[in-house]
Amino acid sequence: MTMEPKTQEPPAQEPNAQDYFAGLYQRSNDPWLLRDRWYERRKRALTLAALPDEHYRRAYEPGCANGELTVELAPRCESLLAADLNPVAVNLARQRVAHLQNVKVEQRAMPNDWPEGEFDLIVISEVAYYLNEAQLAGLIARLTVSLAGAGTLIACHWRQPIEGWPHSGDHVHRELRAKLTLPRLSCYWDDDMVLDVWSPNAKSTHQREAR
Repeated sequence: MTMEPKTQEPPAQEPNAQDYFAGLYQRSNDPWLLRDRWYERRKRALTLAALPDEHYRRAYEPGCANGELTVELAPRCESLLAADLNPVAVNLARQRVAHLQNVKVEQRAMPNDWPEGEFDLIVISEVAYYLNEAQLAGLIARLTVSLAGAGTLIACHWRQPIEGWPHSGDHVHRELRAKLTLPRLSCYWDDDMVLDVWSPNAKSTHQREAR
């Protein structure tokens, strides 16, 4: 008796981030309701409050979407570079920060199209779970070499499942915690979000201010 060979399911195709975001921005200029949802406004407030320094010289925010966090980060930064993969998001963010001379918005894909130089602040907010494993590893490598000697890295992500995407915020933060060789200054989590802060400078905010 011969056995029929088992048919194998084709491997699941990884979602295409460029197409995904293009579809979202075709339907709305604020796909995640960043301006209106209390979750989003609260998350931005928590993110800003978690930064251990009041001011930063040079900051980078990849995945800036339509610029709602960007405009709130700007007063804390001497120079802020924001970037997004999607051209519609880039134009919306540019409009949002047009009155701010210290902010520049560019179209960049993460992690390969990474800007040169060091940053005193890098903000990874609600974006790293759209990366595959190789891209996430590449991001962590970029973060390791791009953060200035006493700089701050902050990451904040949604913890609930995202339809069509394999990773959660918890997975992203597990990878960051395991692979970043930096002191972790603080962590916050609840049912919806997780936030971590790292810095080569392990001093607390009080110690940083001490004369």
